[in-house]
Formats: sequence, C-alpha cells, structure tokens
Amino acid sequence: MTPFDQAQRFIGVKEAPGLADNPIVMAMLRLDQTWPGHDEVPWCSAFVNWIAWLWRLPRSKSLSARSWLGIGKPIDLGEAEIGFDVVVFKRGGGNQPGPEVLDAQGHVAFFAGFNAQRDRVLAVGGNQGDAVTLSSFPVSDVLGVRRLS
Repeated sequence: MTPFDQAQRFIGVKEAPGLADNPIVMAMLRLDQTWPGHDEVPWCSAFVNWIAWLWRLPRSKSLSARSWLGIGKPIDLGEAEIGFDVVVFKRGGGNQPGPEVLDAQGHVAFFAGFNAQRDRVLAVGGNQGDAVTLSSFPVSDVLGVRRLS
C-alpha cells in the first residue's frame, strides 16, 4: 500500500451541501489550521496533508496548494510515479505566476498517471468538484512534482 492507495480510499468524500459540514473534510481542514468554519473552502492541500499525516510523511501544514512546492524531493514530470508523488498545478484563469510564487492560486493532488495522449495529468485529490475524485489537468498547468518518500 502507498499514500496514493490510501488517497483512493477517500474517493467520493465530498463537501456537505448548505449549512452542514462533512466531518471528514473538517478533520482534514483542522489538522493544521483552526480558522476553517465550514467545508466550503479550498481543501486540496488539507487532503494531501491528511494523507501525508496518516503515512508520517513530510507535510506542508498549510492550506495553500503551492506550499507543497517546498516539500519532499523535486521530480521531473516525466519521472513521476504513482505512489508517493504529488503534483502542484496552476489554478484559476488568466496569467498565473510560475512556481517561484508560493502565495498564488494553485491545486495539489496525488499523481495518478497520464491520459493516452500524455497531454493531461491524472490526479487523485480533494476539492476536485467539491469532492475527492480522480480528475485530469493539462500538462501545461503543472508547476511541479514532489516525491514525499
């Protein structure tokens, strides 16, 4: 079993609608932060921190996705492996800054491979459509890959 395997076990966990909150998502959010009052906040980094905490791996301890650019060992995207690697992506419209800017929007998830054309990265992450899902992202949106082991 790997952290990626553990992450897949959470597929389907999602934010609760309306005024309710999913206690699993809230536990992830409050592992390192006390301010989230509801689960309808960005929680992709909270999910990766949760899995890393379960595995006693290095963690960013931040709800900022780009905080993961300083954790673990940098890996070239072409050498990414399913298991212990996380991918940090640009997020949002317009011109997003590069990986040197840590306080900009981003998204982080566990590497799950590539599509057949290798122009999209597959990733298991939290807050992908307000849930833990397997999703794909353009290769051009990758800011960095980090190996947590």
